Amino acid sequence: MSLDDLPPLRESLAAAGLTARKSFGQHFLLDLNITRKIVRLAELAAGETVVEIGPGPGGLTRALLESGLAVVAVEKDPRFLPLLEDLAAHAGGRLTLLRADALKLEPGDLPARASVVANLPYNVGTPLLIGWLTGRWRPTAMTLMFQKEVADRIVAPAGSEAYGRLSVIAQAMCEARILMDLPASAFVPSPKVASAVVRLTPRPGAPDDALAMRLQRVTAAAFGQRRKMLRSSLRGVGGEALCEAANVTPTARAEELTVAEFLALASASGD
Repeated sequence: MSLDDLPPLRESLAAAGLTARKSFGQHFLLDLNITRKIVRLAELAAGETVVEIGPGPGGLTRALLESGLAVVAVEKDPRFLPLLEDLAAHAGGRLTLLRADALKLEPGDLPARASVVANLPYNVGTPLLIGWLTGRWRPTAMTLMFQKEVADRIVAPAGSEAYGRLSVIAQAMCEARILMDLPASAFVPSPKVASAVVRLTPRPGAPDDALAMRLQRVTAAAFGQRRKMLRSSLRGVGGEALCEAANVTPTARAEELTVAEFLALASASGD
């Protein structure tokens, strides 16, 4: 058996009587031309290991496998396991299935070294990304689909309306750029918003675990009260004295600070 023997995804879904669940944030990407393009943009070599979150019926999974990648697919919804098991049977041992909630995975549950390529469920995309950026398991690279609004926040520059805590943490840890936009009509069922694929590549010399933790604390305080001046919003973590120690203007507001300035605040904040 080979991947070429599989029926089209729409036929597989119809035969199994499966539909997307809103409670799981599911929107299926069934067009193999699009999923193949996403895999090409991920720039991975045959034989590399990829973790996919929320494969659903396996549209992106098929494209990953076609490229010669080894895939660890994490699926919470048991309804899709028969379809994915059938896909695994045609994949020559390159597809491993984990029935699990991706938010509850431990580092030992996943390969020590792997990239992530995923059409993330809308309702868990941001917490998953924060976990991969600052947690104990760090992917070697990430090619991820988000709602367009979330993608814009990830890459937003300082001073822009979309700039916020997610922008700072993502850009401090990785180089981030949007690779492609997708209209709502590309998905089944169509969501109410457009989507975008973001590539995140870890920076050499990115903040270590301790600094990343302090960065989370400082950004949470600053953007939690983003209309206030930093001397007020950061009061709980050092306030004006912290700003002075980091050579940051205490009368500035969170959205005015660059990523480098937030890192300076985090460094000066201590444990």
